[in-house]
Order: sequence, then C-alpha cells, then structure tokens
Amino acid sequence: MKGLVIVITMALVLINVVVYAYDVNEIPMVFVKGGCFEMGDTLGHGRQEERPVHQMCLKDFSIGQYEVTQGLWKEVMGDNPSYFKLGDNYPVDNVSWSNIQTFIERLNTMAGKKYNLPTEAQWEYACRGGGKNVKYAMPANKKGSLSDYAWYDGKSTHPVGQKRPNGLGIHDMSGNVWEMIRDVYNKDAYESHGMGDHVQEGTGNTYVIRGGGWYGYPRGLRCSDRAYHSSVFGCSTVGFRLVLETDVPQQEKSTRHPGN
Repeated sequence: MKGLVIVITMALVLINVVVYAYDVNEIPMVFVKGGCFEMGDTLGHGRQEERPVHQMCLKDFSIGQYEVTQGLWKEVMGDNPSYFKLGDNYPVDNVSWSNIQTFIERLNTMAGKKYNLPTEAQWEYACRGGGKNVKYAMPANKKGSLSDYAWYDGKSTHPVGQKRPNGLGIHDMSGNVWEMIRDVYNKDAYESHGMGDHVQEGTGNTYVIRGGGWYGYPRGLRCSDRAYHSSVFGCSTVGFRLVLETDVPQQEKSTRHPGN
C-alpha cells in the first residue's frame, strides 16, 4: 500500500509539471501592488546608466512567477528555439525581442488576455520586492547567500523555480537567464524619466535586458543593473518573463510549482 501511495504521489507531481509546461490558461502570476520607489543605483554599486536615481510611481500589475519556459513556448509557437534544450521546465532562451512579440501576440489570442513584456520600472520594482532598497532579488530580511537565490557563474540554464524566491515570491529575477524588457535601450534614459511608469521608445535595434544570467557574476545580478541585446538575434543567455496589467488584485501567489 505504501508503494502505491508513492506511485500515485509521483504521478500527480508529473501531471502538475506537464500542466504547467504548456497550459496557456494557467500561467503562474504574482500580483504586485503599485506604489512609488527610488529607481536606479540607490546603493552606489552601479554604472552611470543607472543614474540619476529617481522616483517612479506604478499602478498595480501582475508578473510571471517564473521565466517563460520552453514548454509554454512550444505550446504557443510549435517549436523550441532554445540553445539549451534540456526540458520543458527550463527557461526558453535564444529568443529575440522580435520573436517574443510574435509569441505574446499568439499567446494573447489563445488566452484572451493582454500579456506584455515588463517595462524597466515594473521589472525593477518587482525585483526589489515591491520597491524595497535591496541589491538582489532577495527578501529585505534575507537568509542565506546569493547562491541560494540565483543561478550564476555556471555552464547552462536551470529549471525555473529551483532557487529561493524574492520578497514577493518571484523566482529567478537574479540569474538563470537575462530577461528581455519592453524598453528600447538608451544609456541616458534616466535623465528624462518622469514619475509615472515610462516606456523608452526610439529607433534603435537594441532592447534592455535585466537580471543577469547563468554564466554571469554578482555585479550583473543586481536589481538596478541595465544591459542590452539586439532585437533581431537570440542568445543562449537571454529569455523573458511576462506581465499582465490589472485593475483588480488577483491571487497574490500561485501555489502551482513547475517541478524539476
């Protein structure tokens, strides 16, 4: 009887993994209460493009609890462009900004929702656990080291959700794959930011990426760090997560876990 219970439990875990991997109607999202915060190099560890520090005020939104997985990408797009084809619960990588736009358009049609890439301000606010003055995607009263929360200085990607979450329950905002952002990259963008959420537009062909990756070092994993990537080409170090703007608070944290 004990063996039967173990088999049934394992089967249920596998079912949950499969459901998460491809179900466009059950993408785990974390509700983020809007507010104002100090955006940029508040701790003095960054570069010039992270300055000046300025106040940003955001409306409520929801953000993916995990980076978009290869399983979800395959369900929407029918292919897997990833360099590291290691399993459905690994983050999709090797996707360009242009590829992501096609994915989001198809996903929105399938799910009947309005997903998008996060803005720089949304991403940093969520990384900071709701705008708190923290260096990495870790709770303000952190326990453990950075390696408990982030994949970095490695050789490949890892399944999403295996490290500890940040203060809002969001996984992998520091490390695993760099995350593509909605904004066109401009090293002087902060010079002209207003207080409201801002989307940097322009004619450039590079877009902001955030969060650092599996191969990187702690400096690039900071919540305020800014980098960029081509809109045309994919890379084994770059993936993304979704946001869903909302006026009605949703369940604050999904109880579904993607598994191994």
